[in-house]
Amino acid sequence: MNIQIDGKTCIAEPGESILETARRNNIDIPSLCHHEALPGLACCRLCVVEIEDATGNRLVVASCVYPVAESVTVYTNTEKIKKHRRTNLTLLAGHVPEVKGVLLAYCREYGVIRDDSHMKAVVKEKCILCGLCVTACEALGNSAIQMAMRGIDRVVAPPFNEPSLNCIGCASCARVCPTDAIDCESVSGNRKIWGKTFSLVKCAACGEPYATVDELDWLKGKLLDTELNLAYCPNCRRRVSVNTGK
Repeated sequence: MNIQIDGKTCIAEPGESILETARRNNIDIPSLCHHEALPGLACCRLCVVEIEDATGNRLVVASCVYPVAESVTVYTNTEKIKKHRRTNLTLLAGHVPEVKGVLLAYCREYGVIRDDSHMKAVVKEKCILCGLCVTACEALGNSAIQMAMRGIDRVVAPPFNEPSLNCIGCASCARVCPTDAIDCESVSGNRKIWGKTFSLVKCAACGEPYATVDELDWLKGKLLDTELNLAYCPNCRRRVSVNTGK
């Protein structure tokens, strides 16, 4: 189907969200809590857009969870939308003492300066509670971390704030985190994350540590031996597949 986004006719695939369609058509919509491999969360609210239906009514929606429809026209950068994003960025930036990475880039883009007179940053906090890490872990089927507590005490943590029995040390949570809030350290053949230490396995081709023993054991339980050669890191695995035709 075709959909109009900022005056551009875009081809949308069935089941896509507005955000997915826009990005596939090279139209930028900011987001912190979205990953192309995971379902939309609508937590950070930076991806809000304005839609107009066939009757001319306008509505502000989160584009990461709003499905495309031929009957709507999408506006991604109106003054109303810019104001919404500035407000959301101000709240997110006010939660952390040092705004860095993607969040900092968005704050600069939208002219957001943290005002400490209205809110107090959480000491040493980098997490904006977007939930992306929890979703990634759940998608793997492990659920080693979760949202805990309520209100201003809300945090991401393993169950009962103890080292999780389900954690395999894959660091998927850390890789998708938009603010580098998850401490993950890989040194001397070990990886430390969520209060646990995991032994790393070296790639049979390049010799670089690339996965934990627990992660590979977990993968072996999910895949047939013929599906994936776990002796190699992802980069070398691709080269081996090209050379062998497997």
